[in-house]
Amino acid sequence: MKERIIQFGEGGFLRSFADMFINIMNEKGVFDGKAVVVQPIEKGLIDVLNAQHGVYHQYLRGVENGKVVNQCTEVRSISRGVNPYADYRAYLDLAHNPDMRFIISNTTEAGIEYLGTEKLTDAPPKSFPAKLTALLFERYKLGLPGFILFCCELIDHNADLLKEYVLKYADLWALGDGFKSWIETENHFCNTLVDRICTGYPKDEAEALCRELGCEDRLLNTAEIFHLWVIEGDFEDEFPLKKAGINVIWTNDVAPYKKRKVRILNGAHTSTVLAARLYGLSTVKECLDDKNVCMALKKTLDEEIIPTLGSRGEDKTFGAAVLERFANPFVKHQLLSIALNSVSKFRARVLPTILEYKEQTGRLPKLLTMSFAALIEFYRTDEANDGEEIVKFMKTAPVADILSRADYWGEDLSFMLPEVDQTCTLIEREGMSAYYREALK
Repeated sequence: MKERIIQFGEGGFLRSFADMFINIMNEKGVFDGKAVVVQPIEKGLIDVLNAQHGVYHQYLRGVENGKVVNQCTEVRSISRGVNPYADYRAYLDLAHNPDMRFIISNTTEAGIEYLGTEKLTDAPPKSFPAKLTALLFERYKLGLPGFILFCCELIDHNADLLKEYVLKYADLWALGDGFKSWIETENHFCNTLVDRICTGYPKDEAEALCRELGCEDRLLNTAEIFHLWVIEGDFEDEFPLKKAGINVIWTNDVAPYKKRKVRILNGAHTSTVLAARLYGLSTVKECLDDKNVCMALKKTLDEEIIPTLGSRGEDKTFGAAVLERFANPFVKHQLLSIALNSVSKFRARVLPTILEYKEQTGRLPKLLTMSFAALIEFYRTDEANDGEEIVKFMKTAPVADILSRADYWGEDLSFMLPEVDQTCTLIEREGMSAYYREALK
């Protein structure tokens, strides 16, 4: 089977999402291709992936049409992995394969960034857009066709921003107008929305599940049944997701789908999990089972998040469905997994709701503002997992200095200082029980 896809990101989400879909398309005979997975940061799972020859088991579990579903699939859609930090030449050589047609990425919200400090001669450049620019330039020099790019990062206009940064690196590195024209005319950067709760490696169940499978699988992965992929453009003829039965929407505008999903589902996650972790909980299911946390979550959705979207029927229906998905009895979604890179996640998922709520009502939303304080207090702990500079700064910086970091939040948030500082003080002096008492008043 030909290698036709370059995939940036080897984490649990893409393996439960795009790689599953490729596997389904291959099995149904409507597609013939595998993905080569690129490790986008220095530390990752490529060695494990290659040790297992790209094969892993994916469990999809939940309730579908009133029936409990618990199914396992052996996924064989990945041919191999490439670590550009260990073998940069092998990475650039991916551009030499004329069968390569698609690029899929999920490098988290923090992955699409323009640093402007890298050089084309770096092996590899640090940021994902810079790495991609180097790969595309290699392709261009060979006179080969461009790519269809599906960006899965949870930020608005993900592909548009990625393309913008690629063109900025082209200017920075003086790669020429011919290359920039090739980027514009021969490549298709598709904004997308992805929706599937991936719960990752089932640590507590792994030993028992591997016994059932009769093999060790260090890439064992779990996710919910529900999935949705909304993609701007229509490349069904080349990438027949719909024909394979995948819940895909090809559209001219992904924005309304993305806004609802990111604000409600991801916003609920990010605004809930850090406080819940400080409260001593470990999984999303535990949040739904805890009276205080669950009530605060529902209040946040009903009174702050959904009203800023207009409180339309479809928004309320989606919000109710999200709570059911969070309560999935099979899902053990670790709060610390969701907490990864929380600064960029908060900026993309929660802060827009805070700002729109203030614009609409003239005041800050109480619970979402309190969740900002919980984020700050979480970063004071040793469990924070983010960029080294962010973790170091957040651990000791005064609240005022954190709020004024426009490079973190997109603007100076000093106007939030009284409310955020008050909640930080409450947490530090009286603990998380007091936090939830205040939230539920």
